[in-house]
Amino acid sequence: MAIFEYSKWDGSQAFQPQSADAAFDQLSEYMLHYGDQVLRDLDQFDETDMPEILDQLQKAGLIERDTEGKWAVSPRGARRIQERALTEMFQTFRTDSIGKHDTGQKGTGAIRLDESRPYVFGDSLSNLNMHETLKNAMIRQGGGTPIKLKLDDYVVHETEYQSRCATVVLIDMSGSMSRYGKYAQTKKVALALQAMVRAQYPQDSIQMVGFYSFANVMTERDLINSAPKPVSMYDSRILLRFDLDALPKRVPQHFTNIDAGLKLARSLLGRVHAANKQIIIITDGEPTAHIEGRELVLMYPPSNKTARATLAEARRCAAAGIRVSSFALIEDYFYLGLVNFVEELAKVSQGVAAYCAADDLGKYVLDSFVGGRRARRMSR
Repeated sequence: MAIFEYSKWDGSQAFQPQSADAAFDQLSEYMLHYGDQVLRDLDQFDETDMPEILDQLQKAGLIERDTEGKWAVSPRGARRIQERALTEMFQTFRTDSIGKHDTGQKGTGAIRLDESRPYVFGDSLSNLNMHETLKNAMIRQGGGTPIKLKLDDYVVHETEYQSRCATVVLIDMSGSMSRYGKYAQTKKVALALQAMVRAQYPQDSIQMVGFYSFANVMTERDLINSAPKPVSMYDSRILLRFDLDALPKRVPQHFTNIDAGLKLARSLLGRVHAANKQIIIITDGEPTAHIEGRELVLMYPPSNKTARATLAEARRCAAAGIRVSSFALIEDYFYLGLVNFVEELAKVSQGVAAYCAADDLGKYVLDSFVGGRRARRMSR
């Protein structure tokens, strides 16, 4: 609980303007919820009546004008948002629950373990356990100096193989994600993952895909600017089909097309050479849209037909060697169908399923990202 103390101003207290960094952090917090609409509200100011704080943000390199003259978050600003998201994420749970996402398999790697084993031809001497090696020689020769080493004396540290991993994060942008701060928290987790990969795993690749009635790749700026699609239909039962080769100008956007997201993610990962590949799905609803040939099908309430199409695509992902992790954002008992669906998704893909509240999402997703980098082969 915040405590405020009020007193009469006596003229001695100098006004302290908000710093550019603090103002930008507040601006970015609004953007987590409302996307680039926050920036569009700033476009009402022209150069003659621009507030001083906007001038400070621009001079600090946190925002900039785009090619159309509209305000946009700069690359420097994007990095600050990502790093702040990662910092806040680690502050919400014990940092020792997340470490380097190494593998449980032994091999020639950068991480040295406490365990040792006898040297075999081809092992790197940089991993030599000198203490154990000298001890073996001393025992063998019964003490004394000089110590003469033989091949059987040599002991090396075990190491873990650290694999290169390609990740696609599927982010639900359907209309229901605007409730309970779910989308803002999901964006924060995605931004934190981007910062983690950049800082700790530069050889990895990570891409963001937003799925709604369709699915699209999101750049860093797209992610920051994104917001859930507004609900445009309130009918109790909906069945619509659209030709993907001749789409009308207006197509309802707020449906949940996990099938399209998985298809796009599988295509993206198919172009990447990596030891491990994984898809992380964050959603708050059962699928209500899928692709049939060259048709987009929108169905509400959720149907078995859409579920079967989505599960079939999950199987194709698993057959391609892609690990699939699904996280269902559960807020009340109405989400029983979603729990059942993500459990089925885990079964058919032999992947991971979890359900949690939005506030707990960060720990679950980061832990899964750690596990997803486990190597599938020995490295020598």
